Amino acid sequence: MTKLIVWRHGNTDWNAANRVQGQTDVPLNELGRDQARAAAPLLAALRPDAIVSSDLSRAAETAAALTALTGLPARSDARLRERHFGQWQGLHLTEVAERFPEEYARWQVGDPAPGADVEPLHDLGERVAAALLEAAHAAPGGTVVLATHGGASRQGVGHLLGWDAAVLRGVGSLANCHWTELRHDDVRGWQLRAHNVGLITAPVAVDAV
Repeated sequence: MTKLIVWRHGNTDWNAANRVQGQTDVPLNELGRDQARAAAPLLAALRPDAIVSSDLSRAAETAAALTALTGLPARSDARLRERHFGQWQGLHLTEVAERFPEEYARWQVGDPAPGADVEPLHDLGERVAAALLEAAHAAPGGTVVLATHGGASRQGVGHLLGWDAAVLRGVGSLANCHWTELRHDDVRGWQLRAHNVGLITAPVAVDAV
């Protein structure tokens, strides 16, 4: 049985301020580094066989806390990046609502392609799921930890499981440094075994930004 642990990065200053990160390379703040260090022993206890990370620094720094305990290198995969938020990147959500009212309203109700050069959800799910599958195929029967992002994790997992948009909108967001567990066997295929697992139950930053 192959196991994937899809791990959201730790907190950043932009998370705390509800500023749209997308693919902007924002580092962890001190809280985020503490979160990664606290979560790492729990994940190390799962005895991972491989670690893969988004190439954005907030995910790479999160993965580094686990590599420090396990001695495993973290392979970088740009497909695990967060959704690209186009013209919104760097803006506070209140600024997005003011400058792009129509697109923001569509995004709030779940429009998969709201405009303003925001990456369509299908494209996001497809690229992240491809990275998840490649990681699984490289470690058959093993456990892989993948450090990624909130929106990327949800869409990638949903795409892999074949969930439609209505189902996926009912799945809560991962808190910083929490994870989703997927397992695969030859009879039942991919299964969701756990979601939003972590050291503590914490407030969740605004999804997918």
